[in-house]
Amino acid sequence: MKVSSNEQQTASTSVRDFTNLDAWKLARELRSSVYEMTKTLPSGEKYVLANQLRRTVISISANIAEGYGRFSYRENVQFCRQARGSAYEVRDHLTTALDAGYLLEKDWRELDMKTQRVIQVLNGYIRSTNALAKQAM
Repeated sequence: MKVSSNEQQTASTSVRDFTNLDAWKLARELRSSVYEMTKTLPSGEKYVLANQLRRTVISISANIAEGYGRFSYRENVQFCRQARGSAYEVRDHLTTALDAGYLLEKDWRELDMKTQRVIQVLNGYIRSTNALAKQAM
């Protein structure tokens, strides 16, 4: 009997849902921080930079969740790669906010570090999920 990727993953770790994943938890924290920051942007940026930042940061946690819900490890990894790409996009948008004078450098540094931490943990999750994919073959 072939066991689904999520059943195998659950058997090998304490992860029972995407909400148990460290990468998702960190992405959720980042999302909250970015949402708070976008509230401080000028009203003229409400439909431009604020909207883009919010959509992009939502994409990180959403792709992690969607990947977890997929049947195969390979599909999971692909969605995690999308999440990682979105995290890099968030870093770029935050730099835009810094360059435009909407963020203090210390606030930018804090948000950038949170985003880099999400990327770091996602990279580890991708590596471990790839290893499980090879075992399942």
